[in-house]
Amino acid sequence: MNDNARLGARFGTGPLSRAMALVYSLLVVELLLVLTTLPGLVPLFLLDRHASNLPLVALCALPLGPALSAALYALRHHRPDLTDLKPATLFWRGYRANALGVLAIWVPWLAWLTIVALNLSYFGAAGVPGWWRVPLLLIALGATLWVGNALVITSLFRFRVRDVARLALHFLGYAPGVTLGNACLLVVAAGIVWFTSEAVLGLLGSVLVLALLRNSRPLVGKVEKEFTA
Repeated sequence: MNDNARLGARFGTGPLSRAMALVYSLLVVELLLVLTTLPGLVPLFLLDRHASNLPLVALCALPLGPALSAALYALRHHRPDLTDLKPATLFWRGYRANALGVLAIWVPWLAWLTIVALNLSYFGAAGVPGWWRVPLLLIALGATLWVGNALVITSLFRFRVRDVARLALHFLGYAPGVTLGNACLLVVAAGIVWFTSEAVLGLLGSVLVLALLRNSRPLVGKVEKEFTA
């Protein structure tokens, strides 16, 4: 056996060890996602499913933004070495570093989405043509795809809030593969909620964050190459 083969056979560096390291990191990140969003999750499950509670739902979703950002940061800096795993440390580091910046993006998006959802819920009372539902749904979809890009950018890079907003909007068209992939993730998430429950979606949170991160690799590469020194 040559030196390279011996190196590959060492504990913590083989394919099985890398897979175990990833599973461990996903489990830890999932636990921390649940922990940091618990202040919003508990009242959310107690709320009646009624349109009048949509503003309260938005308030319950506030902790989710910084938590998702911390998960993106932790999984981005994940090391495949089973002997050198620090997912909890990375999560809290990302949480502390990005919380304020993420909220500056997350809060306006939640407010805008709540307005759109309220308009759709009370559409008949407004007395406007039915076809207005289509542009409202497209606006909601576009805003959600935009915030997905913004989350990735603000979690992994240091830009001003307005620059994050502009870059996120720019990459909706400049990286159509990323946009399409994120749209598919939204469909998957909606399907999970439709056929199971919000709880199942929450339990798959770290897996969906990893999927978002990997789908956003072209965006991350472009930002690193063209917008960072």
